[in-house]
Amino acid sequence: MKIGELSHLTGVSVRSLRHYEKKGLIASVRLPNGYRDYSPLTTETVDTIKFYLNLGLTTEQIAAFLTCVLKNKEAFCAEVLPVYRKKLADIEHQLKQLDQIKTNLIDRINSLQQEEQVKNE
Repeated sequence: MKIGELSHLTGVSVRSLRHYEKKGLIASVRLPNGYRDYSPLTTETVDTIKFYLNLGLTTEQIAAFLTCVLKNKEAFCAEVLPVYRKKLADIEHQLKQLDQIKTNLIDRINSLQQEEQVKNE
């Protein structure tokens, strides 16, 4: 199937599909006219890529275990759990940073409101 059809079937832009191919996540063969031709199984691969992207993983992280999860259950792929743990740790770190930013903003708002009250008295 051509890239436009794959895009239509998966809801993924042609640009993203080209990016996935460049990263080695999907593969095509070139037809004599230069067009990419994808296997019908590529739709499953793209759907799997979308699933992992929605978990916040990068294409590099996905590439590390994609072949395994397409052939086996995720639980049988030793590469998956460390990636999940790393992603969770990254998210927890980001949440702490956001919480600190929130606290700083609340403090700043309170300070400005107090200054405004003093000014209006």
